[in-house]
Amino acid sequence: MTRINLFLALVLVACALSVVTARHEARKLFVELQAEEKRTRDLDIEWGRLQLEQSTWSMHGRIEQVARGQLRMNLPALEDIRVVSPAGARP
Repeated sequence: MTRINLFLALVLVACALSVVTARHEARKLFVELQAEEKRTRDLDIEWGRLQLEQSTWSMHGRIEQVARGQLRMNLPALEDIRVVSPAGARP
């Protein structure tokens, strides 16, 4: 009877240790999950900012302003514009 009690006590201690280990691991993984979710939110915010910045830089008015100011580009006069048809196309 003593051997059975000793065996059951050892099994109980092993089960208790495994429960403690499993809970610790679950808490550790939960903390990692929370950190990754925060990182995801931060990246989503940064993505939105980058999209806004891209749309600002690619606005037609902004491109035209840079072309005229920094690159000194102008629209050609109407008499300087030529329309070229693809080879083999009928006029």
